[in-house]
Amino acid sequence: MYDYLIVGAGLYGAVMAHEMKKRGQSVLVIDKRPQIAGNVYTKEVEGIHVHQYGAHIFHTNNKEVWDYVNQFATFNRFTNSPVANYHGELYSLPFNMYTFNKMWGVVTPKEAKEKIEAQRKEAGITEPKNLEEQAISLVGTDIYEKLIKGYTEKQWGRKCTELPSFIIKRLPVRFTFDNNYFNALYQGIPIGGYTKMVANMLEGIEVRLNVDYLENKDEYDSLAKKVIYTGPIDAYFNYKLGNLEYRSVRFETELLDEPNFQGNAAVNYTDSETPWTRIIEHKWFEFNDQPKTVISREYSSEWKLGDEPYYPVNDEKNGNLYKAYKELGEKEEKVIFGGRLGEYKYYDMDAVIAAALEKSRNV
Repeated sequence: MYDYLIVGAGLYGAVMAHEMKKRGQSVLVIDKRPQIAGNVYTKEVEGIHVHQYGAHIFHTNNKEVWDYVNQFATFNRFTNSPVANYHGELYSLPFNMYTFNKMWGVVTPKEAKEKIEAQRKEAGITEPKNLEEQAISLVGTDIYEKLIKGYTEKQWGRKCTELPSFIIKRLPVRFTFDNNYFNALYQGIPIGGYTKMVANMLEGIEVRLNVDYLENKDEYDSLAKKVIYTGPIDAYFNYKLGNLEYRSVRFETELLDEPNFQGNAAVNYTDSETPWTRIIEHKWFEFNDQPKTVISREYSSEWKLGDEPYYPVNDEKNGNLYKAYKELGEKEEKVIFGGRLGEYKYYDMDAVIAAALEKSRNV
């Protein structure tokens, strides 16, 4: 008999497992995948740590979280500075003075602000009602058309006029030459990859892989006093109220016999004609000098049951459905629902860890 059964060996589950063990509790972790670390899993290919489920760049302003993860890994000084490729024209992301100079030839912040204001007025936007209007208010029509519209519509599979404005409100716009996308106090990639970091969190804890909890729920529930469940909350209840929707991502990963494909970890393809949203070159997350390189093209897609769920669809319908499932979850006295899928929430890594630490204190 275990004190805690933790379903899912991703970040939320690993932090909870570590904290429960530290408090003297007996813990069993299970995961239906053949490996630990959830979506932050990194696989070594030719000495390069490949982010198997998309790029994960750790960034936070939360010192408690930063100190916490540094117990399990040494982080490098990686700074996320993506590049936008629009039909071969290259622009700086985040939008900054390099972007404005390349787009309009402006040199000073004052000139850039005047250009954006003129385009906002010309578009007749006073109170942005959707993503398109919000984007034009922030960066003007030219940048919206070239660097936001095509990428966003590929990412979400919907027109920008049909998407809520809040999706783009955290878009970094700077009237400086700062190329640091996240502008976080602490930022980096764990040296040796995320899998090694999560393995250190789970050290001394029993982990069983290739185990589907929902197929043998009664059997596994009988093994522990409490269950911490980090899978999809609608799947837990067998979709009895309907299924929550996500956007999914498909990856095409290649090992190339060349040392440098694009010279940057992330290049976003912002035109609507290129089918992929971005290309990740994994070696640049850790400044590697291997003679080969590994790239991943990312394709955003509509999600269907059986696909890997990535981004929750933040609309009213799904929000209401999650609330109904959350109410069902609160009646499950033995079960704690947590993490990206258990809470149907778009979580940055630092927020997942902070939430798990908070929950571990509460229980």
